[in-house]
Amino acid sequence: MATNQPGYEIPAEMRDFAEKSVEQARKAIDGFMGAAQKTVDTFEGSATTVQSSAKDATRKTLSYAEQNITAAFDLAQKMVRAKDVQEAMQIQSEFVRTQFEAMQAQMKEFGSMAQSAMKPSTPSKK
Repeated sequence: MATNQPGYEIPAEMRDFAEKSVEQARKAIDGFMGAAQKTVDTFEGSATTVQSSAKDATRKTLSYAEQNITAAFDLAQKMVRAKDVQEAMQIQSEFVRTQFEAMQAQMKEFGSMAQSAMKPSTPSKK
């Protein structure tokens, strides 16, 4: 099914923008993974309860990493399919907004997990 329109070619600037967006997402995920790994490393040397929390944090980290990587590749795919610069900017804007919200929720959950892990490890008085 050929159309009468001339072939649509994605401008080089758009491809550069898409590549930079994917790279930014990768860097954000790398930073997130580094922070999560530091959290896990901190927990691993503690008591059994904290070690259990570290395992939960590890599972959450992997789950979040998978979600974030999927989102980054979805973005790249959408960007390449964008019909014009305006649509690409809208896609990028939505991605930044949703990823920011996701990162906030993820960090909030890690903070809560860290607080919960530290509470049982304080010695109780008899």
